[in-house]
Amino acid sequence: MFPHMSETNAGTGCYFDRAPEKLVLEGYRRWIAGFETGSVVAWEMAYGLYSEILGSRNGNRALADLSFFVRTLRHKALVPLKTFPFGSHHVCREECLTLGLIAGLQNCDMVAARTCLNAMACPASSEELENAAIGFAETLAEMDQILLPIPRFAIDDIISRPLRAKYH
Repeated sequence: MFPHMSETNAGTGCYFDRAPEKLVLEGYRRWIAGFETGSVVAWEMAYGLYSEILGSRNGNRALADLSFFVRTLRHKALVPLKTFPFGSHHVCREECLTLGLIAGLQNCDMVAARTCLNAMACPASSEELENAAIGFAETLAEMDQILLPIPRFAIDDIISRPLRAKYH
């Protein structure tokens, strides 16, 4: 379904500084913040990030798929969506599951993707959320933005932790 990870963006820097992870994590954070605050400023920040990394045309296309994915997730999520502030090098449960879902889809790790999906949405809503996630993951992959695989044990560890208070 998706190409193998290319050497592009395979640098030795921080995981959160890699372009694919930044697009997913910071895009998610900014899009959720736009919904929560009712301000377009956060969405404009997401547009700026996507345009800077992908160029205007690809940025618009990827942002449309991010928007559809996050909007679907907001309506199908089992719990209210939480985030850390923009630029934070920490991830909360929902952010980890989002990264795990997209990474699992892109790296053909359907066990990890399904684990994340099942922790995010009820079974009746999972197909719609999965389709939105696949669209976003495919678009990023077509633009050579492949997330690193996230080990199943890391996903299981996040899921097993108790839910915490809102971060953002």
